Amino acid sequence: MSAQVPVGRPLTITEQARRAQLIGVTIDLVAEHGYPGTSLARIAEAAGISKAAVLYHFPSKDAVVRAAYGSVLESLTAYVGAEVGARSGAAAIEAYIRSLVAYTRHHPAHTRMIVEAIAGETGVDDTPHAASRRDSVAGLIDAARASGDYRPDVDPRATAVIVNGAVDAIVAESLTDPGFDTAHAAEELVTMLRRALGATDGER
Repeated sequence: MSAQVPVGRPLTITEQARRAQLIGVTIDLVAEHGYPGTSLARIAEAAGISKAAVLYHFPSKDAVVRAAYGSVLESLTAYVGAEVGARSGAAAIEAYIRSLVAYTRHHPAHTRMIVEAIAGETGVDDTPHAASRRDSVAGLIDAARASGDYRPDVDPRATAVIVNGAVDAIVAESLTDPGFDTAHAAEELVTMLRRALGATDGER
C-alpha cells in the first residue's frame, strides 16, 4: 500500500510542481496512446519517477486522468471565457464559436485528452454534453436576442444545441482529418447564424 498526500493538508510547492508534471505527462500520453494505452507505469516512466510515487499524489490512473481532464477544461474555459466576456450580443456567440474552435486547433493534445477522458470509464461527468454548457450558450443567445441582434422568436435552448453540435462536428472532423480547415468552418457557421437568426430592421 502506497502512502498518499494526507487529505486536507495544503500541498507543498514541491508537491504542486510534481502534480503539475504528472498532469502534463498524462495529457501527452493520453493524446498519443489513448486512455486504454496510458497506464500508471507509463505515466511514472514518462515522469521519471516510480509508480509508487505517482500513487502518492493520485490514488489511481483514473484519478490522474480526471485531474488532467480538469486542467485541460480549466484552460479551455478560461480562454473561451476571456474572448466571450469581451463582447456582447451576437458578437459574443461568434467569439464563442471562433475561440472554441481555435483552442482545439492550437491545442490538439488537449482536444484528444477531452475525447479520451469522456469516452473512457474515468468517472468524468463534466463533459462537453453537460447541460451547463448548453445553458451557458443559451444564455448568450438569449442576450443576443434581447439586444436586438437576433430575431425575437429565436429559441435559445434549441439554438444552443444546434450551435454546440455544429462546433463539436467541426472539432470531430479535424480529429479524423488534420488537414480540415477548422477556421474556415467556424466562419461558415458564423455566417449561417447571421443569416438565419439576424433581426431585420423592423424587428430591432
